[in-house]
Amino acid sequence: MNQKLILITIFLTIGFLNIFSQNGSHGNVIVDMNGLMRWENSKQEVKGFGVNYTVPFAHAYRSAKRMDIDPKKAIDNDIYHFSRLGFDLYRIHVWDTEISDSLGNLLDNEHLDAFDYLLWKLKKAKINYVITPIAFWGNGWPEPDTKSPGFSNKYGKGECLTNPEAIKAQQNYLEQFINHVNPYTGLGYKDDPNMIAFEISNEPHHRGEAEKVTEFVSGMVQAIRNTGTKKPVFYNMSHAVQYMDDYFKGNVQGGTFQWYPTGLGYGKELSGNLLPNVNDYDMPFDTIFKKYHGAKLVYEFDAADVGKSYIYPAIARSFREAGIQIGTHFAYDPTFLAPFNTEYNTHYMNLNYAPQKALALKISSEVFHEIPLYSNFGMYPKNTSFGDFKVNYKTDLAEYNAESKFYYTNSTNSTLKNEAKLKEIAGFGNSMVIRYDGLGAYFLDKISKGVWRLEVMPDAIWVANLFGRNSPSKKVAVINWETHLMQINLKDLGDSFHIEAINEGNEFVTVVNNNAFQIRPGTYMVSKKDIQKKWSVNDSFKSYKLKDFYAPKSNVDKLYFTHQPFEFIPENKNVPIEVQCIDSDMPEALTLTGSNNGQYFNMKFDYVGNYKYQAIIDSKFIQKGYLNYNIIVKQKDGNDMTFPAGKEGNLYDWDFYDRTPYKVAIVSKESPINLFNASKETDDLVRSWRRSFKLVPTDNFGEAEYQMNIGKLFVPDQENLNATPIYDYSFKHFIIDKVKSRSDDLLSKKTLVFHGRALNDKPCKLQIAFVLDDGSAYGKVIEIGTQNKDYLINFEDLKPVKTVTLPRPYPSFLPYYLQHEIVSDFDIRKVESLQFSIGPEILEDELLDSHGISIISVSLK
Repeated sequence: MNQKLILITIFLTIGFLNIFSQNGSHGNVIVDMNGLMRWENSKQEVKGFGVNYTVPFAHAYRSAKRMDIDPKKAIDNDIYHFSRLGFDLYRIHVWDTEISDSLGNLLDNEHLDAFDYLLWKLKKAKINYVITPIAFWGNGWPEPDTKSPGFSNKYGKGECLTNPEAIKAQQNYLEQFINHVNPYTGLGYKDDPNMIAFEISNEPHHRGEAEKVTEFVSGMVQAIRNTGTKKPVFYNMSHAVQYMDDYFKGNVQGGTFQWYPTGLGYGKELSGNLLPNVNDYDMPFDTIFKKYHGAKLVYEFDAADVGKSYIYPAIARSFREAGIQIGTHFAYDPTFLAPFNTEYNTHYMNLNYAPQKALALKISSEVFHEIPLYSNFGMYPKNTSFGDFKVNYKTDLAEYNAESKFYYTNSTNSTLKNEAKLKEIAGFGNSMVIRYDGLGAYFLDKISKGVWRLEVMPDAIWVANLFGRNSPSKKVAVINWETHLMQINLKDLGDSFHIEAINEGNEFVTVVNNNAFQIRPGTYMVSKKDIQKKWSVNDSFKSYKLKDFYAPKSNVDKLYFTHQPFEFIPENKNVPIEVQCIDSDMPEALTLTGSNNGQYFNMKFDYVGNYKYQAIIDSKFIQKGYLNYNIIVKQKDGNDMTFPAGKEGNLYDWDFYDRTPYKVAIVSKESPINLFNASKETDDLVRSWRRSFKLVPTDNFGEAEYQMNIGKLFVPDQENLNATPIYDYSFKHFIIDKVKSRSDDLLSKKTLVFHGRALNDKPCKLQIAFVLDDGSAYGKVIEIGTQNKDYLINFEDLKPVKTVTLPRPYPSFLPYYLQHEIVSDFDIRKVESLQFSIGPEILEDELLDSHGISIISVSLK
C-alpha cells in the first residue's frame, strides 16, 4: 500500500468516526405509524430548521467565478453564520441540469464537487440535510439559461413528467445520485447519517390521470430504493393537492410543502401589519396524511418582499401547530451576493446584510425545537405570544426569552426570565442586558463563570429598494465597519470587566467605564475583573473555535443618499425632513435649501445617529402652495453633491444645470386626502393579475382609469381542484404613507369617495373596506353605475366585514379569509389599507356573470 493510499485511508477512517459521533448514534430517520419522523435508535422526534442556499450551482456559482471569489471559501464563511444562527438543517433543489447528461448519468464536475464540499462543511457544523435531487428547470435565473447537458434541459418539466425517455433518464439519475460517494466524507449519500431524507423533485405540477401520477411517483421511489437506502422519501404535494392520495400510493413516506404568505414579486417592500397573513397554516387534507401515516416537512418559506423581522417566528409557530417537523427558509443570500440581491430579488436574508431578519430565523429555529407539534395558541391576535416567544408588528420585534437564552430582533424592555441561568444572548439594538447603538447583530455567549464571548457584526445599511430590478452594478445594501458604544449589564461580569480582541487581525483595544465601552466588529473575550485566564483562542466553541469570526469588509465606495419626500403636507405645520446618508467618511454637513410662495429658507441638518439626518422646516414656510427644496451634501473631501439630481456640484454653482427640486403640495385642512390615483399608482395595487386588466387614459388631461374586467369571479385552481368555490375577487391598496402626512386632518374626514364606473354596460356591486392595523376590516357595499362619477361611503355606515388574506399566499389551499379574535371599533387613525371586493351581496344567479369596474381615484373628504 503506497503512502498516498495510506493517508487517504487514515483520513476517511477519521472522517467516518467523526461523522458517526456527530449523528450516527441516532441511526436513520424512520416515519412511525403516527406520521412522525423519529430517530431510529433513540425514537426521539426529528426536529430541524435552516435554510436553502445555492452557492454550488447556477447564478450563485457563476457570480462567484465572475467576482473572482472562491465558492468554497464563500461556503465556509456562510456556514459559520448558519451555526451562529442556530441552524441544524439544510435543503436545496439540486440543479440536475448542471450535474447530469441527457440520459441521467451523473457528471463528476465542478458543481458536484462544490456541492460535496458544502455537505461536508455542513456535517462538520452538525447540520443535517434534506436534498431534492431534481429541480426540472434551467440554470439561468435571473440570467438567461446557459447551455447545460442535463435531461431537464432537453425535456423541460412538462415532458419530464410524461415522456418515457425522460422518466427513464430521471430514474437512472436518481439511482446514481443516491449512490454517489462524497469524496470529502467518504460516504455515499445513501449512507450519510446527516442525510435524513430525500425529496424526489421540486414542484412537479402534475396534470392528467391520477393513475399516471401514481405510476410516475412509484417509479421514482423504486429508483431510490434500488440503491438500498431506507431513508424516508418525500414528494412535493403542495402544487396539485387533488392528487394527494395518488402520491401516497406511490409509496412515499411524506409530503413537502411551501409557504409564501405575502405572495411573490411585489417589486418593493410591502407595508402594514402582515401577522394576519400568517395566522395559521391550515391543511384541509390532514385526514389523508393520517390515512397513510405520512410525515410533513416544509421545503421553502419566506415572507417575500418584507423587510421586517417580526413575522418569521409567527410563521414557525403556525408550522408547528400544523404538525410540521422540519422547515427551511428560502433562500439565504450568499454574503458576496447580498449587496446586490440579484439571485432572488423578492427574497432577502443574510446575517451581515439583514441582521434583524436573520436573528428572526434564529428565533424561529428555537420555535421549531421548543414548541410541541400540534400546539394550539388560538387565533390572531391572541397567538402573538406563545411559549417563551412573542412578536410585535408595531415595534418590529421578535423575541425569545427563556431561562438560558435571550434573543431579540429589535430594542426590547423585557425582563430576563432567570439571569442566573442565562448562557446565550443574541440581539439587535437595546435590552436590559446590552445596549448598542450600531446597526449590526451581536452575540454574547457564556464560556464559564465570569467569562463571556462577544461577537459583533458591522453595520448594515439598506441604500436602495431591495426587492426591485436588481443588478450586479447596483448595490442595494452596504456594510460599514464603525466604532460604536456598547454597554453590558450582567451580574456575572459585575461593574468592572476586561475585553480582549481574539479574532485574527483584530488589534482593537477598548476601556470599560461604568459597564460601557467602544467596540468594533470582531470577536472578543469579556472577563470579570480578577478572573484567572483559563481559555485559549483555539478552544472549541460550538462547532468552531473561540477566535472564529467572519464579516465582509466595508464596501461603502461612494455616497449613498436616500430620501422619501411627502406627497402632500398640511399647511401651517412644522415639517420634518429626514434623510439617510452614508459615505466612506462622514459628510461634513448636509444643507436644506428651498422656498414656498417666494419665502426662502436655508438650514443645516442635525445628525440623529445611524447615518440618519433631520431638519425641521418652520411652519411659516409651510403655506398653501408648493414646497420646493434641494439637499446639498458637503463631503469630507470638500466636494458637494446636490439632490434630488444626485450629481456632483453645488446647487448654487453657476454651471450646475440640474436644479430640479423636490416638490411637495401644501394643502389646507379641508382639502381631500388622496388615497389612490390610477394614473400613478396602478402598479402599487396588491392584486391577482387578469389578462383583461388595462390602464387607459380618460378624456381629461393627466387622468387615467384602471379597467378591471374580472370576468369569472371564481376560476378553478389547477393546484387545488377540489377547493370549495369562493365567488370573490378582492384587491388591496396600502395607504399608510398617504395618511401619515395628513394624520392631524383624518378626524375631520367623514366620507370615502370612489371615482370611477362599472364596466360591461351594467352596474357592479363593490365592497370597499378600511383595513386597520390590527387586521380588522370595516366596509360597505355600494352599487357602481356605468357613468364615471363620485360614489360615496359615509363612515357612519361602515360595518365589520371579512378581511381577505392579501397578497394571496402560496400554496393556494390556504385560507382566503382571516379567521381572527379581534375585538375593536373602527378608528380612521388606525387605517393601513383599502380592500376592494367584487362578490359580496351579488345575487346567486349573477355569480357566474361577468363583473368589472373602472377606478380613477379614491379620496377622503
